[in-house]
Amino acid sequence: MKWSYWELKNWFTNVDYTIVGSGIVGLHAALELRDRFPQSKILVLEKGILPQGASTKNAGFACFGSVSEILDDLKSHSEEEVIQLILKRWNGLQLLRKRIGDQTLDYKPYGGYELFLKDQEDSYQECLSKLPFINEIVQPLFKTAVYRKEVDRFQFQGIHEYLIFNPFEAQIDTGNMMQALIKLAVSQDILILNQQNVTAFHEKQDAVEVSLEDFSFSTSKLLFATNGFTQKLTNAQVSPARAQVLITAPIPNLDIKGTFHLDKGYYYFRNVGDRILLGGGRNLDFKGETTTEFGQTTLIQNQLEKLLREVILPNQEVTIEHRWSGIMGLGSGKNPIVTQLSDHVYCGVRLGGMGVAIGSLIGKELANLI
Repeated sequence: MKWSYWELKNWFTNVDYTIVGSGIVGLHAALELRDRFPQSKILVLEKGILPQGASTKNAGFACFGSVSEILDDLKSHSEEEVIQLILKRWNGLQLLRKRIGDQTLDYKPYGGYELFLKDQEDSYQECLSKLPFINEIVQPLFKTAVYRKEVDRFQFQGIHEYLIFNPFEAQIDTGNMMQALIKLAVSQDILILNQQNVTAFHEKQDAVEVSLEDFSFSTSKLLFATNGFTQKLTNAQVSPARAQVLITAPIPNLDIKGTFHLDKGYYYFRNVGDRILLGGGRNLDFKGETTTEFGQTTLIQNQLEKLLREVILPNQEVTIEHRWSGIMGLGSGKNPIVTQLSDHVYCGVRLGGMGVAIGSLIGKELANLI
């Protein structure tokens, strides 16, 4: 493509900060940079028509970890690391709410529930017995006990009698969130260019040359907020992880309200108005789901439908209206990577499937590296 003089002048000349990725992290980083450097030229490059990763494709859970997930994290992280991670997720959610507002987010504090299938006896007993311990370690953050057991009132089938309830969990409208963030960025003179694929970058003495498919330009600083798509360009230790999701048609008299977790967070569902959104199943095929390709697999979709028809909405006719997938960024640890890669290049990635909660904070931390 041959750019005009005007295009080069206004979009690609004297660029102070270039951010790759226009999701939650990228836009929060841009907004934070705008607060700190009011006169700077900030350019956000996005590979897709809409944010390509998980920011517009997630389930809209404002959550920070179910009991089985926290216990699982404690097997590979220290108690202090797990507490810090929960704190970051909680602080990230408050930052998101403050920046966008609960009304725009359609923030609904219905609480979150964890349920256990009949064949998950060991996990069920462990989680119930460790409730006092988990409550004790999160008590300083929330000033109260967070998790408690409740009898299932939703008429799920094939599960243990008690659910674990967390009143601090909520649901949001993912589409509203991203639309509001984009509007906010544009209103603050942040330039966003979609369908721009960064193919390489080359560091010079006082700047970085950024290559797009048919063109290159210079920027003072380059920030990567590409999460699951990061490894190809930066060698950061992030693996892509695909999450498959489905949503039903409206269900008359649906009595399920809240966010729900199953099996260490590998399955999750919620109501979206009078529909059920259900996702997960990556644990059925870790290798196959370590991919940046969007799509569905029969193995996982069949399991999601089985859960829907046998556990969540037993004895009901349910129509599945739509299916999609999103790409998360995971790694050997749950801690995000927010680091300076070289003199002028930075990254804020590996959100561990908790982008809604932690993304705002990681964007802020990324901007604050500069």
